Amino acid sequence: MPLHQVSGRSRLGLALSLLTVLLWGFLAIALKIVLQELDPFTVTWFRFTVSGVVLGAYLAITKQLPTWQQLQKIPLPVFLVAVGGLTLNYVLFLIGVGKTSANNAQVITQIAPVMMGMASLVIFKEKYNYLQWCGVGILVCGLLLFSHDQVRSLITSFDTYLWGNTLLVIGAIVWAFYGLAQKQLLLNLPSSSVLLCLYLSAATLLAPIANPQRLLTLSALPMITLIFCAFNTLIAYGAFAAALEHWEASRVSAVITLAPLVTLVASAILPNFIPQFLPPSPLSLLGYTGAIAVVCGSMVISLASNPNN
Repeated sequence: MPLHQVSGRSRLGLALSLLTVLLWGFLAIALKIVLQELDPFTVTWFRFTVSGVVLGAYLAITKQLPTWQQLQKIPLPVFLVAVGGLTLNYVLFLIGVGKTSANNAQVITQIAPVMMGMASLVIFKEKYNYLQWCGVGILVCGLLLFSHDQVRSLITSFDTYLWGNTLLVIGAIVWAFYGLAQKQLLLNLPSSSVLLCLYLSAATLLAPIANPQRLLTLSALPMITLIFCAFNTLIAYGAFAAALEHWEASRVSAVITLAPLVTLVASAILPNFIPQFLPPSPLSLLGYTGAIAVVCGSMVISLASNPNN
């Protein structure tokens, strides 16, 4: 099977990756608010349904809907990996956020892009130079420091945090499989068509266990936040898929590790305005040091020149 090749428009790939970072950084906090009044399966079903309907309407208006002939060319095993990985990641991430915190969830899920980046070196024959490998080391050290406070929480609230973090790790692993399958599907369809198929398939899978009636009982802020989450899904994953068309998967995965920093800043500010929905999540000096290291490591991996590419 031939492998997907990037367009080479690295600046566009970087811009799309940063947009993904911004949206995913706020997503964990928004989901934490919604989960106070809604279960993970209904939240995920709603996000996929809204994203699929809106994207489908846009593609229909612009006459870009995939044809039956195009859909028949999609390799079924790869598509099933993508649908299963994306759906499981969404549900497991939500449960993990509910049992831990937004900051903790974002840190743990950084396992996903690191795994995706490592796997892409083998599957897509991408390469890291010396500086990029140094960046990997800095990034890993930064993630360890950044999670220091969350590790202490794991020790003091063992049952809740252990279960929540276990689900987050599993969710991160299946997301890496999704990301690699998504990139390979771009051989057969443009990113918008691939996402349409994924959204509608995932919504169909979750429909039997979702509880749409609960949407009618949501209070104002959770409802607004849920709508934000749905459109966040549409825009963020659209930007992520498009970034993979223009930039190497290893570099896209490096940039999106910056999402915890957005979550960190937002978690420090928003509880001052909505303390009833978001309790404060203080971070130590060691944690902030780790956050800076994550930024530096990610930038080295994604921006270091690589003569082998």
